[in-house]
Amino acid sequence: MKTDVVIRGHIVWCDTPKHIQTVPHGYLVCENGLCRGVFEELPERYENLPLKDYGGRLVLPALYDMHLHAPQYAYRGLGMDLELIDWLKAYAFPEEAKYADLEYAGRAYAAFADALRRSFTARFCCFATLHAPATLLLAELLEASGLQGYVGKLSMDRNAPRDLCELSADRAAEDCEHWIVEMQARFTHIKPMVTPRFVPSCTDALMGKLQGLMEKYGVPAQSHLSETRDEIAWVKKLCPDCRHYAGAYDRFGMLENAVMAHVVYPEDEEIELLKARGTMAAHCPSSNANLRSGIAPVRRLMSAGVRMGLGSDVAGGESIDMLRIVTNAVQFSKLYWRIVEPNEPVLSFPEVFHMATKGGGSFFGKCGSFEDGYMLDALVLDDRPLRTVVDLTVPQRLERALYLSGELRLVQKYVDGQPVLQEPAP
Repeated sequence: MKTDVVIRGHIVWCDTPKHIQTVPHGYLVCENGLCRGVFEELPERYENLPLKDYGGRLVLPALYDMHLHAPQYAYRGLGMDLELIDWLKAYAFPEEAKYADLEYAGRAYAAFADALRRSFTARFCCFATLHAPATLLLAELLEASGLQGYVGKLSMDRNAPRDLCELSADRAAEDCEHWIVEMQARFTHIKPMVTPRFVPSCTDALMGKLQGLMEKYGVPAQSHLSETRDEIAWVKKLCPDCRHYAGAYDRFGMLENAVMAHVVYPEDEEIELLKARGTMAAHCPSSNANLRSGIAPVRRLMSAGVRMGLGSDVAGGESIDMLRIVTNAVQFSKLYWRIVEPNEPVLSFPEVFHMATKGGGSFFGKCGSFEDGYMLDALVLDDRPLRTVVDLTVPQRLERALYLSGELRLVQKYVDGQPVLQEPAP
């Protein structure tokens, strides 16, 4: 049953990338799980709805993590002195092999699901491993958490350790199809996503099989695109008949209804293709810095009309704190302006906050705003631990809270109108 509730507090959200809306001591109305607007005074027609008064706390849309790796959560913060391919060999592949052991997977995924539940994230697009039983267990834990999103059973059949490669394209398709069918039968809020790791680890035969599953079951795709220059050069050798990296996905229909992570070195023709296909690019600033991948040209992508969201990319990114990812994106855009392209304006705080909320939320439907008809995904933040003698406006409190997110207290998180946390004492 959907929730009816009126939330009172300092309400703040973005309806456009250019402006942060605020209603101090306002009323956010949720009826049947949907927002009905924000009001300075509660309209009479909503006076009989249950009221949850959070006093002077901040109420903002929950955030959307458009790219993260669940099996990598266990070793976040390690190997940050390595570049991507070396990091995969030293950390990602050895760890992911352990998920053949369902007991190990259960312990690791339980920790991940609990951390994500207590984070600032409401919905997500998540990679698992190629192990179907462990990936179903991950989905089960996330379904129970109250969060919503997509989980992908990883697919790869080349350029990886033997125990992490599919036995054949046919067997991979059979296993993935059984997994999709079971996901769709068992879970309501966690949905399947076709997940080729990236072009270098997937043969054309495997990609063709995955394309067939996407079309048959109506599931979206997620993968990596143009994360490093070495990776791009590798793809050109593996796919000499493709004009560019994005084309290697597009020939298998994997850019429509898809999330592509990173997009650090896109060509002009690729940008036009991403726009035409409606692909969402997941900007992962923390990971791009940690693994020395580069600084993505986010302003260029946005100006061209490419859909944009943010990703933590744990464990290339060291944290699932999406508030901090917002500020990282602002900071790295300043470096891009200073070092790479001084003619491209720096991303503003409202633009990136919009990217983390309404921008990423658009992949899941009408999510990420408090406008009428949007699903209620919201955070209630207590910023009183950020002690100050300065008289701050609500937008200033929001900006400071994002930069100092580690010192905040998350009071409550609503996903699709439902509270998912046990609230602490006032």
